[in-house]
Amino acid sequence: MNSTPRIADTEASAAQADDGRAMTNEELDRYARHIVLPQVGGAGQQWLKAARVAVVGAGGIGSAVIPALAGAGIGKLTIIDGDTVDLSNLQRQPLYRSDQIGQGKAMLAARFVNALNPFVEVLPIACRIDASNAADLLADHDLILDGTDNFATRLIVSDTAVRLGIPLVSAAAAQFHGQIGLFRGHVAGAPCYRCFVGDAFDADDCDTCAEQGVMGALVGTVGQHAALVAIRAIVGIEPDAAGKLFLFDGAALEWRTMRLPADSECRACG
Repeated sequence: MNSTPRIADTEASAAQADDGRAMTNEELDRYARHIVLPQVGGAGQQWLKAARVAVVGAGGIGSAVIPALAGAGIGKLTIIDGDTVDLSNLQRQPLYRSDQIGQGKAMLAARFVNALNPFVEVLPIACRIDASNAADLLADHDLILDGTDNFATRLIVSDTAVRLGIPLVSAAAAQFHGQIGLFRGHVAGAPCYRCFVGDAFDADDCDTCAEQGVMGALVGTVGQHAALVAIRAIVGIEPDAAGKLFLFDGAALEWRTMRLPADSECRACG
């Protein structure tokens, strides 16, 4: 295995991957296209199976992230979303159908995962994450992937990830623009999400895609990229993406990458 830090790289997770997470013949067939990759192999697939990932938000980004992570063989997937399906969601949230309008997203997403991959343990949590419950909901995971649509929630999730010492993949999309970053704010000298956006967005009245609009296909692009960032982090594929921000301009069809500095004055990780 390479030198990039693995998300599940703890004694407990290593023992689980080696002993309690041995793959069946069916799993070997299911993940064969991963296993033949030299960057993944059998050991990397075991790390995926040992991983515990919390997905915050089962909306547009979550609709791309959840199938990708479930298909990849993440061992335990927690889906946190208190929303129900609305007709306006179906333009960018292909997890859901017209006959499911009004039903809870977390439970529907969990049913999708169960049908896609019976080897994934999925836990739906039908509530909105906030400062009062974030620590309880996110503890005991190896990675958090946040696809929520407002700054206030993303900052709560980021601050909690720093306090819990859990890496965070944060993904957002609005209009024709998307951004994805892997943050290890609990590591000395590494930036957190608050280092990037600052303290100006803690209020819950910032614009969302409902006000700004969003291209449906762009949301899927961002979600798939976020899932890839998460999978690379779990397996330990080099180079480590922590501290980089990936920006996509869907109108120009251009990607660019920027390096984020840590803020020594950050009230979450400084």
